[in-house]
Amino acid sequence: MKLRSTAVTRANSASLPMEDRVDFKYDGVNDGQERKGGHGIPKVSMIPLVFLIFYEVSGGPFGIEDSVKAAGPLLAIVGFLLFALIWSVPEALITAEMGTMFPENGGYVVWVSSALGPFWGFQQGWAKWLSGVIDNALYPVLFLDYVKSSVPALSGGLPRTFAVLVLTVALTYMNYRGLTIVGWVAVFLGVFSLLPFFVMGLIAIPQIEPSRWFEMDLDNVNWGLYLNTLFWNLNYWDSISTLAGEVENPKRTLPRALSYALVLVVGGYLYPLITCTAALPVVRESWTDGYFSDVAKILGGFWLHSWIQAAAALSNMGNFVTEMSSDSYQLLGMAERGMLPEFFARRSRHGTPLIGILFSACGVVLLSWMSFQEIIAAENYLYCFGMILEFIAFIKLRMTHPSTSRPYRIPLGTVGAVVMIIPPSILIVIVMALASFKVMAVSILAVLAGFVLQPGLVYVEKKRWLRFSVREDLPDLPDSSPVTAEDDTTPLVV
Repeated sequence: MKLRSTAVTRANSASLPMEDRVDFKYDGVNDGQERKGGHGIPKVSMIPLVFLIFYEVSGGPFGIEDSVKAAGPLLAIVGFLLFALIWSVPEALITAEMGTMFPENGGYVVWVSSALGPFWGFQQGWAKWLSGVIDNALYPVLFLDYVKSSVPALSGGLPRTFAVLVLTVALTYMNYRGLTIVGWVAVFLGVFSLLPFFVMGLIAIPQIEPSRWFEMDLDNVNWGLYLNTLFWNLNYWDSISTLAGEVENPKRTLPRALSYALVLVVGGYLYPLITCTAALPVVRESWTDGYFSDVAKILGGFWLHSWIQAAAALSNMGNFVTEMSSDSYQLLGMAERGMLPEFFARRSRHGTPLIGILFSACGVVLLSWMSFQEIIAAENYLYCFGMILEFIAFIKLRMTHPSTSRPYRIPLGTVGAVVMIIPPSILIVIVMALASFKVMAVSILAVLAGFVLQPGLVYVEKKRWLRFSVREDLPDLPDSSPVTAEDDTTPLVV
């Protein structure tokens, strides 16, 4: 991989006349129908990409049981439907537009850097990487929670700690072997994880009593648990953008894959909720993590119970490998833009970001001591901070660079785009306000650490203690100054 000095890149960008800095093109950078990258590794095609997104966001209906416990069946069903409309759809649309506008690794870090400058781009990367690593610390723990009934020794103590380490190492090695392997593993795991819920729904249909759907007690709703559960299960659509440089023809493939994955994720939540909450009397206190396997035992017997437990355990493995891929390629993309030392951009012989994978794995091990609810609340808080920057970047680039190529464009003008992000912005404020003082304090300290880390890395580069470079074939990011141009609201058809 050819690199150019970050100092030269900044000087060249600053010396360009304004008309040459307005728009930029990715000529030759992941721009055609090529099936292999410059490193000779096959790129990710449509079907694996759909399931990579599926596991970035969901992985199946495991963990949605708390929504019923918190608010009852009606609010759980309505909540997943409404949250998909006001949160998932806008986030997926923004990811499709911005991901095709910037088809390179780094994703949302590059979007924010283009709109707000490298300082805020780094803060976006720092907050989102921390959020992703915190999220990934959850999956080995959940895997063991599902299998501890069969292996009681894994309930705690040294055996459990050792098992977390072994799982982390094994799944990290899978990431090291290549993103195409991870993609096809995600396809297999996705089908295996969703199929038992389809079967359970069919078995449940004859026992459905529609009146059970309408059970609701507004005086007994745990709003914090309810909103965090919905938010956690319906976010992270933008994570796939950090892999855009590894996708075959992303300008065409990415928007379609996002739309297919959206149907798969939302349908995968609503189908078991609708069938199972009406097939059995709802005892809200029983609806905790893993309760779907108990429902399966009641409806179908031990064989279905075992199948769902196995699917749940393997689904956590799928969540882990896809999240680690996103986190590690984000670090690679930041290094290719000169935001991190050059060694983060080096690839293994399998084309994977070895240093990024190791850093992400270490973060997972260090954070695996956190409880389930603490993990969800902390990652949601950091994720919200990153989404605020994304929304600002999206609107600003619409205003300052309206004529820049967007192979997929949301069919809304600037005013419509602003209206679209108002509901999810309100949701962000609510989720952040509901965080406990402990989670809020730790998250704010983590964000402030990024405020110190970025100037520190700039100083390290200035002193030449570490080498920073920009990938040679990447275009210079656009100047953030506004330009005079009529905002074209015509969508580009994909």
